[in-house]
Amino acid sequence: MDFEAIITQLNEAEVGDILEFEPMYKHTTYKVGGPARAFIEVKDIPALQTIMKMIKKHHVPYYVIGRGSNVLFSDKEFDGLILSLNQYFNKIDILDHTIMAQAGASVIKMALSAANHGLSGLEFISGIPASVGGVVYMNAGAYLSDVAAVLSEVTLLNSAGEIVTYKKEEMQFSYRYSILQDHPDWVVLEAKFELTHGDKEEIKEVMKNRKAKRMATQPWDRPCAGSVFRNPDQQPAWKYIDECGLRGYSIGHARVSTKHSNFIVNSGYASAQDIKNLIEHIQSLVMERFQVELHTEVRFMNW
Repeated sequence: MDFEAIITQLNEAEVGDILEFEPMYKHTTYKVGGPARAFIEVKDIPALQTIMKMIKKHHVPYYVIGRGSNVLFSDKEFDGLILSLNQYFNKIDILDHTIMAQAGASVIKMALSAANHGLSGLEFISGIPASVGGVVYMNAGAYLSDVAAVLSEVTLLNSAGEIVTYKKEEMQFSYRYSILQDHPDWVVLEAKFELTHGDKEEIKEVMKNRKAKRMATQPWDRPCAGSVFRNPDQQPAWKYIDECGLRGYSIGHARVSTKHSNFIVNSGYASAQDIKNLIEHIQSLVMERFQVELHTEVRFMNW
């Protein structure tokens, strides 16, 4: 694959800001990951369509990432393109009780904007350091709510390069799942959320209390990617991990958090391999002791 020619064409097409051999540790909350051949901050939808056409034509490996809060990128070089919508797809519009947010917008910022307008419904997501596209992809949730509870429609770029809109019912939402996970070549462009009017100060108080609880019970002072495992039906993942005696357990500089054992933290200079080895060790012990398979929320990239 002639990457020099591909990069030249992308630059000539002015698709956005292109960084060559960009270390992915700069773009993931675990602070790990080897270099990508090119990292592109895509400037607009026509630019994204141009890039996707080129990817198809030349069979270029690629990933679309948000804020890197739910991914584990390997230590090795990625001979492909990383597409980011964070810089130029971050607009948030509020009309009455409706929010339209582009895929790269911060959900923390979106939740705060909603609160400032006296809109309730996004309190559950107000502490997740993720993008709108990422939380839609995962149907992210907390505090007995999730994205499916407030989302009404999603606009995306499909595999044919067409801009289409899917209603909530078409997204096939379930626990930590959406139809997007079966169509990795679809790209979220924006999402529409339907909220309810409430008391601005009460909404902010809920968000403040939940932030305090997160700070007290979750290791946000260390590089991590939030909850590592989805909760099985029988009991929360952290209980299985605790019952295996793994709270605080380390492999290299990857450690099961002592605050919350469904979090793995980079305690210093962890490699992506350290983190992956620890994830697999936890899965193996939980399966051996309880015959329960722990599925990851974290997405593995370039392994």
